[in-house]
This record gives sequence, structure tokens and C-alpha cells, in this order.
Amino acid sequence: MNVAYYIHVFDIAADIMLDNFKMGGESAKQDKKSTFVVEMHTNYNQEVKLGEEVETHLTYIDHDKKRVHYKLSMFHKEKKYLAATNEVLSLYVDLNQRKVVEFDPDRLKVMDDFIKSNSSKFNADKLIFLGKLKK
Repeated sequence: MNVAYYIHVFDIAADIMLDNFKMGGESAKQDKKSTFVVEMHTNYNQEVKLGEEVETHLTYIDHDKKRVHYKLSMFHKEKKYLAATNEVLSLYVDLNQRKVVEFDPDRLKVMDDFIKSNSSKFNADKLIFLGKLKK
């Protein structure tokens, strides 16, 4: 696969995650709020060929009042090797104002509950954007 396919797969996985946190596509339509990627760092570890199946896993997530920082890892489904990783820093945006805003309390709760119940599985090693959150 070329670079566009890797990014596309990561984008689909991120959309699913953001929908679960009530700030993906449905939120953009209904509440006019969503996230915008401001920085991204992608590593390609091993090739995946077009047509081969992959799995993506959320391997890290944290946030501050306006930013969400997460890392997705892509694994070859059959051979189980790490194919690529994608670390992202996104801002929460009011689409009507086209302005960065703070997360709504309900979205903070959903993220915090998820982080609390899954943080033992996260790996913060080698994160590029770790110091960018303002806590």
C-alpha cells in the first residue's frame, strides 16, 4: 500500500473512536462540533500489500480542555506484525464559529471513563506530542 492508504485506514479507525467519544461525524452534523487534526506523526514499520487485512488498535489516548492526543497502531491481521503507527494531536472545534473550544462536560466524561478503564493497556513510550497537552 502507499502512504495514502495507511493514512486512510488510520482515519477510519480514528472516526470510529471519535464517534464513540461523541465528537465524530454525527457530532459534526448535530452539534456542529468536531475535531481537527493539527499534527500527525506516522511510522511505517513493515509493508502491507493492497488487499491484505489489518487491525487497528488505540494504543494511547489523553486530553486536556481543548486537545485530544492519541496513537493508533496497525497490525497485519494474519501475520500479527506491527505494520505502522499514527500519533495524532487534534483540536476540538466549534464548526459554526470555526474556533477552537473546550470539550463539553459529557465528552470529557466519556473520554475520562475510557482512559480510566483502559490506561493500563496504553504505552506512552516514544510519543512525539506527549508534552503538548496543557494540564
